[in-house]
Amino acid sequence: MREGEGIPPREPRAHGRAARLPVVAVALLVGALLVVLVGRAGLFPGLGGVLGVETKDRSGPALLKSVQDMHRYEGAAGNFQIVVDLEKDARLLPDAIRGTRTLYVASGTVGAYVDLGAVGEDSVTVDEERTSATLRLPRARLAEPSLDPEKSYAVSKQRGLLDRLGDLFSDNPADERAVHALAAQRIGEAARESDLTRRAEKNTTAMLEGMLRALGFERVTVTYV
Repeated sequence: MREGEGIPPREPRAHGRAARLPVVAVALLVGALLVVLVGRAGLFPGLGGVLGVETKDRSGPALLKSVQDMHRYEGAAGNFQIVVDLEKDARLLPDAIRGTRTLYVASGTVGAYVDLGAVGEDSVTVDEERTSATLRLPRARLAEPSLDPEKSYAVSKQRGLLDRLGDLFSDNPADERAVHALAAQRIGEAARESDLTRRAEKNTTAMLEGMLRALGFERVTVTYV
Protein backbone atom coordinates (compact mmCIF):
# COMPACT_ATOMS: atom_id res chain seq x y z
CA MET A 1 0.00 0.00 0.00
CA ARG A 2 1.31 3.33 -0.96
CA GLU A 3 2.14 5.89 1.60
CA GLY A 4 -0.89 7.92 2.46
CA GLU A 5 -3.50 5.49 1.06
CA GLY A 6 -6.55 4.67 3.24
CA ILE A 7 -6.03 7.65 5.55
CA PRO A 8 -8.88 10.21 5.29
CA PRO A 9 -7.74 13.73 4.81
CA ARG A 10 -7.93 16.06 7.83
CA GLU A 11 -10.51 18.83 7.81
CA PRO A 12 -9.14 22.31 8.03
CA ARG A 13 -9.06 23.73 11.54
CA ALA A 14 -10.94 26.81 10.41
CA HIS A 15 -13.97 24.69 9.57
CA GLY A 16 -14.02 23.20 13.12
CA ARG A 17 -13.88 26.63 14.69
CA ALA A 18 -16.72 27.84 12.50
CA ALA A 19 -18.85 24.89 13.64
CA ARG A 20 -18.33 25.88 17.28
CA LEU A 21 -19.29 29.54 16.80
CA PRO A 22 -23.09 28.97 16.92
CA VAL A 23 -22.72 26.94 20.11
CA VAL A 24 -20.72 29.72 21.77
CA ALA A 25 -23.22 32.34 20.64
CA VAL A 26 -26.13 30.39 22.05
CA ALA A 27 -24.30 29.89 25.36
CA LEU A 28 -23.59 33.60 25.65
CA LEU A 29 -27.21 34.44 24.84
CA VAL A 30 -28.51 32.00 27.45
CA GLY A 31 -26.07 33.39 30.03
CA ALA A 32 -27.16 36.96 29.37
CA LEU A 33 -30.81 35.96 29.63
CA LEU A 34 -30.18 34.25 32.97
CA VAL A 35 -28.41 37.33 34.30
CA VAL A 36 -31.38 39.53 33.36
CA LEU A 37 -33.93 37.14 34.85
CA VAL A 38 -31.98 36.75 38.09
CA GLY A 39 -31.58 40.50 38.34
CA ARG A 40 -35.32 41.09 37.91
CA ALA A 41 -36.17 38.36 40.36
CA GLY A 42 -34.12 40.15 43.02
CA LEU A 43 -32.21 37.06 44.08
CA PHE A 44 -29.00 39.06 44.17
CA PRO A 45 -29.79 42.66 45.22
CA GLY A 46 -26.35 44.00 44.23
CA LEU A 47 -26.53 42.68 40.70
CA GLY A 48 -28.26 45.78 39.34
CA GLY A 49 -25.33 47.98 40.35
CA VAL A 50 -22.83 45.62 38.71
CA LEU A 51 -24.74 45.70 35.44
CA GLY A 52 -24.71 49.49 35.48
CA VAL A 53 -28.41 50.14 34.85
CA GLU A 54 -28.97 53.61 33.41
CA THR A 55 -32.24 55.51 33.65
CA LYS A 56 -33.27 57.76 30.77
CA ASP A 57 -36.32 60.00 30.76
CA ARG A 58 -37.82 60.21 27.26
CA SER A 59 -41.21 61.48 28.40
CA GLY A 60 -42.95 64.05 26.25
CA PRO A 61 -44.23 67.42 27.48
CA ALA A 62 -47.37 67.56 29.64
CA LEU A 63 -50.52 68.52 27.73
CA LEU A 64 -53.23 70.73 29.22
CA LYS A 65 -56.46 68.77 28.75
CA SER A 66 -58.96 71.03 30.51
CA VAL A 67 -59.32 73.96 32.92
CA GLN A 68 -61.86 74.16 35.73
CA ASP A 69 -62.65 77.25 37.79
CA MET A 70 -62.41 76.45 41.50
CA HIS A 71 -64.81 78.06 43.97
CA ARG A 72 -63.43 76.33 47.02
CA TYR A 73 -61.72 78.04 49.91
CA GLU A 74 -59.40 75.59 51.64
CA GLY A 75 -59.39 76.71 55.22
CA ALA A 76 -57.29 73.90 56.69
CA ALA A 77 -55.09 70.97 55.67
CA GLY A 78 -53.79 68.05 57.70
CA ASN A 79 -50.59 66.08 57.22
CA PHE A 80 -50.83 62.39 58.06
CA GLN A 81 -48.49 59.42 58.16
CA ILE A 82 -49.43 55.77 58.48
CA VAL A 83 -47.59 52.45 58.39
CA VAL A 84 -49.44 49.99 56.15
CA ASP A 85 -48.83 46.28 56.71
CA LEU A 86 -50.63 44.47 53.89
CA GLU A 87 -50.42 40.69 53.61
CA LYS A 88 -52.01 38.44 50.99
CA ASP A 89 -51.98 34.68 51.51
CA ALA A 90 -52.98 31.84 49.21
CA ARG A 91 -55.02 28.89 50.40
CA LEU A 92 -53.26 25.54 50.73
CA LEU A 93 -49.90 27.06 49.76
CA PRO A 94 -47.11 28.22 52.09
CA ASP A 95 -46.00 31.84 52.00
CA ALA A 96 -42.66 30.83 50.49
CA ILE A 97 -44.51 29.56 47.41
CA ARG A 98 -47.39 32.01 47.02
CA GLY A 99 -48.09 35.13 49.03
CA THR A 100 -47.01 38.72 49.51
CA ARG A 101 -46.47 41.02 52.46
CA THR A 102 -45.60 44.70 52.12
CA LEU A 103 -44.64 47.09 54.90
CA TYR A 104 -45.17 50.62 53.59
CA VAL A 105 -44.83 54.06 55.21
CA ALA A 106 -47.30 56.46 53.59
CA SER A 107 -47.39 60.23 54.05
CA GLY A 108 -50.21 62.33 52.69
CA THR A 109 -52.35 65.41 53.12
CA VAL A 110 -56.08 66.02 53.33
CA GLY A 111 -57.57 69.46 52.77
CA ALA A 112 -60.80 70.80 54.27
CA TYR A 113 -62.70 73.36 52.19
CA VAL A 114 -65.88 75.41 52.01
CA ASP A 115 -67.63 75.45 48.64
CA LEU A 116 -68.25 79.15 48.03
CA GLY A 117 -69.57 78.39 44.56
CA ALA A 118 -72.74 77.01 46.13
CA VAL A 119 -73.54 80.36 47.78
CA GLY A 120 -76.47 82.10 46.09
CA GLU A 121 -78.05 85.53 46.44
CA ASP A 122 -80.46 84.29 49.09
CA SER A 123 -77.49 83.17 51.21
CA VAL A 124 -76.26 86.75 51.75
CA THR A 125 -78.26 89.33 53.66
CA VAL A 126 -77.22 92.98 53.91
CA ASP A 127 -79.10 95.67 55.88
CA GLU A 128 -80.18 98.96 54.35
CA GLU A 129 -77.32 100.94 55.89
CA ARG A 130 -74.83 98.39 54.51
CA THR A 131 -73.21 98.07 57.91
CA SER A 132 -74.30 94.52 58.74
CA ALA A 133 -73.96 91.38 56.63
CA THR A 134 -75.08 87.80 57.27
CA LEU A 135 -73.73 84.89 55.24
CA ARG A 136 -75.08 81.35 55.25
CA LEU A 137 -72.52 78.89 53.90
CA PRO A 138 -72.48 75.11 53.40
CA ARG A 139 -70.61 72.99 55.89
CA ALA A 140 -66.93 72.35 55.28
CA ARG A 141 -66.02 69.14 53.51
CA LEU A 142 -62.90 67.01 53.17
CA ALA A 143 -61.02 66.62 49.90
CA GLU A 144 -59.63 63.32 48.71
CA PRO A 145 -56.36 62.26 50.39
CA SER A 146 -53.23 63.01 48.40
CA LEU A 147 -50.17 60.81 48.97
CA ASP A 148 -46.72 62.37 48.88
CA PRO A 149 -44.44 60.08 46.80
CA GLU A 150 -41.28 61.76 48.08
CA LYS A 151 -42.12 61.01 51.71
CA SER A 152 -43.71 57.58 51.16
CA TYR A 153 -41.57 54.48 50.84
CA ALA A 154 -41.62 50.69 51.18
CA VAL A 155 -39.81 49.34 54.22
CA SER A 156 -39.89 45.70 53.17
CA LYS A 157 -41.42 43.44 50.53
CA GLN A 158 -41.82 39.71 50.89
CA ARG A 159 -42.98 37.66 47.91
CA GLY A 160 -43.38 33.97 47.28
CA LEU A 161 -41.63 32.14 44.48
CA LEU A 162 -44.67 32.18 42.19
CA ASP A 163 -45.15 35.90 42.77
CA ARG A 164 -41.51 36.56 41.85
CA LEU A 165 -41.88 34.56 38.66
CA GLY A 166 -45.07 36.44 37.84
CA ASP A 167 -43.23 39.75 38.18
CA LEU A 168 -40.87 38.68 35.40
CA PHE A 169 -43.73 38.73 32.91
CA SER A 170 -45.64 41.66 34.37
CA ASP A 171 -45.61 45.22 33.05
CA ASN A 172 -45.74 46.49 36.62
CA PRO A 173 -43.77 44.14 38.88
CA ALA A 174 -44.43 44.32 42.63
CA ASP A 175 -47.62 46.32 42.04
CA GLU A 176 -48.23 48.70 44.95
CA ARG A 177 -51.62 50.04 43.91
CA ALA A 178 -53.39 48.02 46.59
CA VAL A 179 -51.02 49.43 49.23
CA HIS A 180 -51.57 52.99 48.01
CA ALA A 181 -55.35 52.56 48.02
CA LEU A 182 -55.31 51.18 51.55
CA ALA A 183 -53.04 53.99 52.75
CA ALA A 184 -55.33 56.65 51.23
CA GLN A 185 -58.34 54.97 52.85
CA ARG A 186 -56.72 54.94 56.28
CA ILE A 187 -55.58 58.57 55.96
CA GLY A 188 -59.10 59.60 54.93
CA GLU A 189 -60.55 57.86 57.99
CA ALA A 190 -58.07 59.65 60.25
CA ALA A 191 -59.00 62.99 58.66
CA ARG A 192 -62.72 62.40 59.32
CA GLU A 193 -61.96 61.75 62.98
CA SER A 194 -59.93 64.98 63.27
CA ASP A 195 -61.16 68.58 63.62
CA LEU A 196 -60.16 69.64 60.10
CA THR A 197 -63.66 70.67 59.02
CA ARG A 198 -64.18 72.73 62.18
CA ARG A 199 -60.86 74.51 61.66
CA ALA A 200 -61.72 75.11 58.00
CA GLU A 201 -65.01 76.78 58.95
CA LYS A 202 -63.28 78.88 61.61
CA ASN A 203 -60.59 80.07 59.18
CA THR A 204 -63.14 80.72 56.43
CA THR A 205 -65.16 82.86 58.84
CA ALA A 206 -62.07 84.86 59.78
CA MET A 207 -61.23 85.41 56.11
CA LEU A 208 -64.72 86.63 55.21
CA GLU A 209 -64.98 88.87 58.28
CA GLY A 210 -61.68 90.53 57.46
CA MET A 211 -62.64 91.03 53.81
CA LEU A 212 -66.12 92.46 54.53
CA ARG A 213 -64.90 94.73 57.31
CA ALA A 214 -62.33 96.10 54.88
CA LEU A 215 -65.28 96.97 52.63
CA GLY A 216 -66.97 98.98 55.41
CA PHE A 217 -69.19 96.42 57.14
CA GLU A 218 -69.18 96.76 60.93
CA ARG A 219 -70.96 93.53 61.82
CA VAL A 220 -70.41 90.27 59.96
CA THR A 221 -72.17 87.05 60.86
CA VAL A 222 -71.24 83.76 59.19
CA THR A 223 -73.28 80.61 59.79
CA TYR A 224 -72.93 77.13 58.34
CA VAL A 225 -75.96 75.10 57.36
